[in-house]
Amino acid sequence: MLYEIATLTVKLGTAAKAVAGIGDYVGAPEAKGTLLGCWANEIGELNQLLVLRSFGDHEAYRGERERALRTANPFNAGEAIAQMSFDTYVPFPFLPPVVPGKYGSVYEIRTYRLKHGGVPPTIAAWEAAMPERGKLSPLSIAMYALDGPPRFTHIWPFASLDARAAVRAESVARGVWPPKGGPDWLTGEMRSIIALPTAISPLA
Repeated sequence: MLYEIATLTVKLGTAAKAVAGIGDYVGAPEAKGTLLGCWANEIGELNQLLVLRSFGDHEAYRGERERALRTANPFNAGEAIAQMSFDTYVPFPFLPPVVPGKYGSVYEIRTYRLKHGGVPPTIAAWEAAMPERGKLSPLSIAMYALDGPPRFTHIWPFASLDARAAVRAESVARGVWPPKGGPDWLTGEMRSIIALPTAISPLA
């Protein structure tokens, strides 16, 4: 299983039209992969849409990447897209596949840069910590990147920003988060985005 996040920077005032195009594009007969999430950034870099898809194997993912790169109308939103980039991920192996559903009105998409060799100990730390952390709020997915600098991304749904703050405070107070030993493998470079599900997002 592979996951891809496509980051689409769209021109001002074109987000709604772009989302409609994305829905048609990923649902086309020739499309490969499964749409899991489509969010509009609310806090962080604005005028961005994030598209999360899963692929069963490298062949499917590569075919779909080629489809996007070889057209002047990627995601059926070429006129709206000012920039686009792609990140390819492998899920932490102990996690189940992403299951579409209604989990929260806001999503946090957080990325940490890792030190060299940080993938295995990070996975182990998360595997040990998630049984207790998961009781406080669900995790959509945690996954490490195959391209670019060593890093991993995790996606969490929350009912609201206030709920997010409360859960994070409780997890720290109870000593269940961050994962023990996990921060030892972080470089300190990190990014967090708060995004809202769009109308086509299976994760809502």
